[in-house]
Amino acid sequence: MRALVVTNMYPSPARPALGRFVHDQVEALRRIEGVEVELFAFPPGLRSYPRAARELRRRFRDERFDVVHAHFGLTAWPALAVRGAPHVVTFHGTDLAHPRSGRLSRAVVPLMSLAATVSASLASLLPGAGTSRRVAVLPCGVDLTRFRPLPRAEARARLGLDPRGRFLLFPAAAARSEKRVDRAREIAGDATLLTLENVPPDDVPLWVNAANAVLIPSEREGFGLAVLEALACDVPVLATPVGIAPLALEGIAGAHCAPFDAAGWRAALAPHLAEDDPRIAGRARAGLFSADRMARRVAVSWQALATEAARAEGGRGYTRRLGAAPVARRGTH
Repeated sequence: MRALVVTNMYPSPARPALGRFVHDQVEALRRIEGVEVELFAFPPGLRSYPRAARELRRRFRDERFDVVHAHFGLTAWPALAVRGAPHVVTFHGTDLAHPRSGRLSRAVVPLMSLAATVSASLASLLPGAGTSRRVAVLPCGVDLTRFRPLPRAEARARLGLDPRGRFLLFPAAAARSEKRVDRAREIAGDATLLTLENVPPDDVPLWVNAANAVLIPSEREGFGLAVLEALACDVPVLATPVGIAPLALEGIAGAHCAPFDAAGWRAALAPHLAEDDPRIAGRARAGLFSADRMARRVAVSWQALATEAARAEGGRGYTRRLGAAPVARRGTH
């Protein structure tokens, strides 16, 4: 299985945090036996798309791929420059929710062999999902090697934080309005609210482990990877029921998933602020959504598409079957 991944969300020296989740999926796919992944990453920006299409056509004119997979809706357009293989696009949230780019992103779906979203709730933004249109649910997943429990005292010492302080983490930049830092500030009280502003990706697990709890009061989430990152570190997490949060947090003692209500959220948060080192048993649940496990789902979908294409051409499908492609249905994740 040889695949080409095309994305405008990928870490660079100037922006090391950009698309780290796509990076993690690409590396997880490369760890699967029999899967070869070629990567084409280009910078964000409207002017980059025509250049990307020309470069893709030039670079891969004589290459043969079993599948071409674009990450982010608008990126699927230049990816069409590579012909002779089924095309997949994964939508991550903003590409569908944005009033202008959302229309352009949805317009490319009929040209795709398979449209995918990172959650079933996001799939509802694609007309006909699960009924007249096949839509796969293909999250990127959490990197369990980076996100793991670390001693809280050690994490705070490395970050220069007061070992006896009460800290809450808002795991996003405050400027991202849909993440609702205003809600986090409303319930923080006397605790110190930390935000992830230009934090190197490899340092994020330190900030998670340093916190008494992680606050994710988002208005919307395409997937909500920060919930899984907190769970992977066994750190208490409070989240609104958007994206993956309802499924990931269900039944986890000490976690809180509910519509934002300041009084209710303060009550759920209080026990974690009262303890020196509050923890929850979340890592096993996060493991269900690990980067390696989610990459396997992607590989299964690729295999199914390649087999369909081979049959359509009258050729023979691949002999090493990975399984059936995961397809979104209403009410599933």
